[in-house]
Amino acid sequence: MDSLSRHEDYGSIPLHESHMVADPLAQFAEWLTEAEAFPIYEPNAFVLGTIDDDGRPTARTVLLKGLDEGFLFATNYLSRKGHALDGDNHVTAVFGWYAMHRQVIIEGSATKVSPEESTDYFASRPRGSQVAAWASEQSKPIDSRDALEQQFADAEQRFAGDGEVPRPPHWGGYRIVPTRIEFWKGRSNRMHDRIVYLRTPDGWTVERLQP
Repeated sequence: MDSLSRHEDYGSIPLHESHMVADPLAQFAEWLTEAEAFPIYEPNAFVLGTIDDDGRPTARTVLLKGLDEGFLFATNYLSRKGHALDGDNHVTAVFGWYAMHRQVIIEGSATKVSPEESTDYFASRPRGSQVAAWASEQSKPIDSRDALEQQFADAEQRFAGDGEVPRPPHWGGYRIVPTRIEFWKGRSNRMHDRIVYLRTPDGWTVERLQP
C-alpha cells in the first residue's frame, strides 16, 4: 500500500477568481468539457451523498445525465437512495477529476423531474439498460447472481420483439438544484485553491476558502 505514504505535488497552476465566470453552472460546464477532453474516464460520474431515515449519511456513484438549472441523474425511486430522497432531499454531489487535480462539490436539494422528462430520457437509454430497469429491484437482497440473471432474462422475454420498452413507473430522474458549488484546484504544498459560489436571494456570491 505505497499510496498511503506517497506525497504527490499537485502543481503550480493557479485558480483565480478572475478565471471564473459569474454563473457557477456555466463554470461547471466548462470544467466538464475540459475533463472530457483530458480525457477523464467517465467524467460525468459523481458521488451522491444522501441522508437515510435514521439520519445517517450514505453515498454512492451515479452518472450526470443533464445540466440545465440543475444537475440531472436518474434512478429507481424504490432504491436506497430513492427512499432517502423521499425522507430528506438535501444532497451533496462530488465530481473528482483527480488526474486534473480538480474537484467540484455541490450542495443542494434533489427533486423528481416531470414524468414526461423522465420518459424522454428513458427512451434514449440502450435497450439493455431499459430492460434492466424492469429486471432489478434495486438495493434489495437477492440469493445469487444466477437469480439476478434470471430476472433479466424474464424481463427480456416480457419485452421480446422490436417494440419500445416503456419506462417503469418506479424509475425516473431527479434534478439537484444547487445552493453551494465549490471549485477545488490542487496546488503545491497542499496550498490548494478553493473558490465557492453561494446562492443568495439576489443571485450568486463568490468567496475564497483557505485550503
